[in-house]
Amino acid sequence: MQTDTDPRHLIGRKAFDRHGTKIGTVDEVYLDDATGAPEWAAVRTGLFGRDVFVPLEPSEVVDEVLRVPFDRALIKGAPDLGVGRHLSPEQEVQLYRHYGLDTSRRSAPTPPPDTGFGHIAGSDEGGGTASGG
Repeated sequence: MQTDTDPRHLIGRKAFDRHGTKIGTVDEVYLDDATGAPEWAAVRTGLFGRDVFVPLEPSEVVDEVLRVPFDRALIKGAPDLGVGRHLSPEQEVQLYRHYGLDTSRRSAPTPPPDTGFGHIAGSDEGGGTASGG
C-alpha cells in the first residue's frame, strides 16, 4: 500500500476483494510498532458480521475504496483475534500465514539475542555468570 496514506483516511472506506465483491467497511487501522506505518485494517463484514483483519500490504486504495487482493472467502475465514486491542507478534504471524504472506515481510526487526545475560554489570570480564545459590 502507499506508505504516504494517512490511516485516518482509511476509516469508513468500503473494502472489496480481488474480484470486486464488497467485504465491508474499514473500522480500524493498526500501525506497525517499529515504523508507525499502517499494517492491518479491521474490516466490519456486515451489520451482524465481525471485524476481520486484512493486510494493508499488498492492498491499495483505488477510487476511494480499499482493494484487498484476496478472495472474500479467505478474508472472512481470517482468525478471529478481536479488535480494539494491540496485535501481538504471534497474532501477526498467524495472520501473515493465513494470507499466505511471507512472515519475513514484517517490518519490525527481531530483537537481537540478549548477549549480556549473566554478565556482571560494570565488569570488563566477559565470563562472569549469575549462579543460583
